[in-house]
Amino acid sequence: MQAAWLLGALVVPQLLGFGHGARGAEREWEGGWGGAQEEEREREALMLKHLQEALGLPAGRGDENPARTVEGKEDWEMEEDQGEEEEEEATPTPSSGPSPSNQKPSPRKPRAAHDPCLSAVGRLAGLDAGLHQLHVRLHALDTRVVELTQGLRQLRDAAGDTRDAVQALQVAQGRAEREHGRLEGCLKGLRLGHKCFLLSRDFETQAAAQARCTARGGSLAQPADRQQMEALTRYLRAALATYNWPVWLGVHDRRAEGLYLFENGQRVSFFAWHRAPRPELGAQPSAAPHPLSPDQPNGGTLENCVAQASDDGSWWDHDCQRRLYYVCEFPF
Repeated sequence: MQAAWLLGALVVPQLLGFGHGARGAEREWEGGWGGAQEEEREREALMLKHLQEALGLPAGRGDENPARTVEGKEDWEMEEDQGEEEEEEATPTPSSGPSPSNQKPSPRKPRAAHDPCLSAVGRLAGLDAGLHQLHVRLHALDTRVVELTQGLRQLRDAAGDTRDAVQALQVAQGRAEREHGRLEGCLKGLRLGHKCFLLSRDFETQAAAQARCTARGGSLAQPADRQQMEALTRYLRAALATYNWPVWLGVHDRRAEGLYLFENGQRVSFFAWHRAPRPELGAQPSAAPHPLSPDQPNGGTLENCVAQASDDGSWWDHDCQRRLYYVCEFPF
């Protein structure tokens, strides 16, 4: 055990000091070479001094440039040797390295020069990375736009479906209102054959009254014959007695003066125009018209719509914009 310990104590220091020994031998060799150069410089300086004395030149003249040149050269060589030694010392030498004869000093690495091409390549790489990020964001934005477009299309389709549903509801509501008006007219009004009459106590123009009757499923009253006219007269007299209220009928001559038509476009076949009262027997007839009840129609182009008096059922022509009661007619 002691013999092994002694053997390790002898071998390990030798291995660790191998590199240092090699470096020391190299330095001794360089020191010997440096001493020989120093002796050579001294001999040259002495010979130069003797030559200056023989020529009569003052000391220190003529040897500045050669000496400085030699000294500068030697200094440069010494600085280079020192730099190489420092690099060798800075580089760790393993214990199992090559022998001093095979070891070569590492060459000095030149500094990397500033290359504009490398700078331009770096900038282009940065621009390429920025463009890549921009493309990623544009792709995300395009995806979002596509999603929004699809959502907008779905909303438009839903709005179209809702519009169709609303229109269907409006049609159904109109149909229900017309059916309700028809039933109300026949239940509350006068039923006569295949039609019913219902008085409305709202003041409307002739066109507005026709629109109201149409919305309720009918039209303004259109007595087709004298029998219907007499039944309508009794209904109005009973509803509005003891007053005389004119009510709109569905009769007019708006298309042509003197051509009276019903609202459905059929031509009127009979009339019940109001006539002024006749003078009593034995009285002298008067050529002047009655001031309060002249013969009808007398309005010309200014009065193109027909209303029926509620007391005697006679027809009067009136201005179509006048607001009167009206009678609606519903099919049964």
